[in-house]
Amino acid sequence: MKKAISVILATLMLFSLSVCAFAWDTSKPINGMDKEALNELFVYGEGPYVEGYAIDYRYYSPVKENDENKYPLVVWLHGMGNGMKDGDQLGGNDIGFWASEQFQSRFVGGGAFILAARSPEEQINFWGTDTIYPLRAALDDFIAKNADNLDISRIYIGGFSMGGKMTLNMTYAYPDMFAAAFPICPAGKISKDNAPAVADVPYWFVSGKKDPAVNYDTGVKPAWENIISATNRPADCRFSTLSEVRNPDGSRTETAHSSWFAVTFDMFSVDNGDYPYMSTVNGLGESVTLTYPNGMIYWLSQFESSFDGAVAEDAGNFGKPARSVFNLIYSFFERIFNMIRSAFEGMFA
Repeated sequence: MKKAISVILATLMLFSLSVCAFAWDTSKPINGMDKEALNELFVYGEGPYVEGYAIDYRYYSPVKENDENKYPLVVWLHGMGNGMKDGDQLGGNDIGFWASEQFQSRFVGGGAFILAARSPEEQINFWGTDTIYPLRAALDDFIAKNADNLDISRIYIGGFSMGGKMTLNMTYAYPDMFAAAFPICPAGKISKDNAPAVADVPYWFVSGKKDPAVNYDTGVKPAWENIISATNRPADCRFSTLSEVRNPDGSRTETAHSSWFAVTFDMFSVDNGDYPYMSTVNGLGESVTLTYPNGMIYWLSQFESSFDGAVAEDAGNFGKPARSVFNLIYSFFERIFNMIRSAFEGMFA
């Protein structure tokens, strides 16, 4: 029995590692962007403790001395395995590139706050629905602390895999808060019955056709179709499909699940050409051609919401969600694994 459990747990662990692919080689600056140096620009922050969690994050601020400008906020949500400890949510992907001078200049107004939130994976929680309100509380707190320079009408949210699922959950919970959203290979969906709640939110989906972790045909495409079936803004919505998932320099990624690399490099290749093997359509089914440098950042910058800055008191349309079944199952196997590991350590101590 223990052997069977160990095999199952090992499989889960290998899966979690496989879906958290490492980024392409950034040991040398690309187009003047040094990932590690850019990550150092992100500052630690933490939201208030609500419903059992205090969501921490790293954020980049575009605000300069004596700056009276108002900037948008981009909320970034990592995938499974990138949240075990502070900083992992930056190290396991390339969202730090959006803090570069090159990408900051593409936002209307010349910059944006970038907030990379961290799911409390050390508590065996992988963006469960019970973190919806705690994450919102962290965002409300951040907005209040940066009220002088943050444009609440331009709050955008995106993320990959489990973070893509959380992107959909957050927009469904609080559709009035977000001006636009970009779920990447989302490991979840908004049901067709619930889609009318987000009818005024523009979405840009990104996914690999051969994604081994979140199936394109049975997972991502239906998630997109549910939203398009109810949207009031089909021409504003987009869906980018990667027939082959490649890095921005054209090299192969470690897994076809790594479609977020396209987004973190703003949908273009390192030589400013078309992203490898990618095609894009809008919600009307019409082909969309991206013209450099008008990629994801340009698309986000077009949209504003009527959000009034009101602080949330619960999980919005979700009500009071229970802890997800997945997290409970994973927690069970994690406990078994720790018991087995402790037993072996005792034998060889």
